Amino acid sequence: MSVTYFKPRDRFDFAPDTLDLGNPLSWDRAQFLKHFFKRIFAINVDRVEEFYQQHLAYYLANHPNGTEEIFFKYFWSLIERQLNVLLGKDVYDKNHLRNEREIARLQKFTEMLISLDRWNFHKSNDAVIAKQDSEIHVLKQQILQLKAELKKATSLEPEGYINVADGYRNTVLDLYLQMQELKTSGGKELMFSQTQSVWTKMICKYFREGDREIKFETIRRYFPGDKRVPGEKHADIPAKSKLFQINAVKKWN
Repeated sequence: MSVTYFKPRDRFDFAPDTLDLGNPLSWDRAQFLKHFFKRIFAINVDRVEEFYQQHLAYYLANHPNGTEEIFFKYFWSLIERQLNVLLGKDVYDKNHLRNEREIARLQKFTEMLISLDRWNFHKSNDAVIAKQDSEIHVLKQQILQLKAELKKATSLEPEGYINVADGYRNTVLDLYLQMQELKTSGGKELMFSQTQSVWTKMICKYFREGDREIKFETIRRYFPGDKRVPGEKHADIPAKSKLFQINAVKKWN
């Protein structure tokens, strides 16, 4: 990489927010590419275009025959090449988190460069392929995240079901309805839910009757949204199914 494209840092320039490249003391110009990306990854994301414009001005001032097109294509090729390197890294790489941060920064530079590309260089085959690789990488990261979320969400999924004796489904429903009426010693509801569908969904998900699935539409009529006005579709638990009564225990003095 030619040092003549980008402005090197002045000797003894210790400014912490400089956009120039290199160390404030002596440094090997052969390592200019390393310093180039070190600065790119260090600056604030809102300074990416400032970085480009400052070094473009330096290049044009020092190359009378130079043009922005030449500088742009060279700048683009550096960003594109390093982005492809990072996108090719395995997600299990020990530096994965750092790689992701650097990919995000290079993608910001790519977006900025596209907005300045008057020559449609970003529409070349190589650039299009690089953009597609970047999009594929983002999708892969989303898939990994979704897989992790799915694993977490299903970690408590039951391996089996609670099987209710055949013909006693309504008896279990009655017990759950009784639970909703229980009060603590302070007069508060022992259990509370915003909607009755929570109860029906829980029963359908975790219970079976005689090893058969309990249908949501079949039992929802026993759990009215408003108990004061249950509606025409509401049904009471048949008296023959009310086999148990939940009562508070007597406190011993």
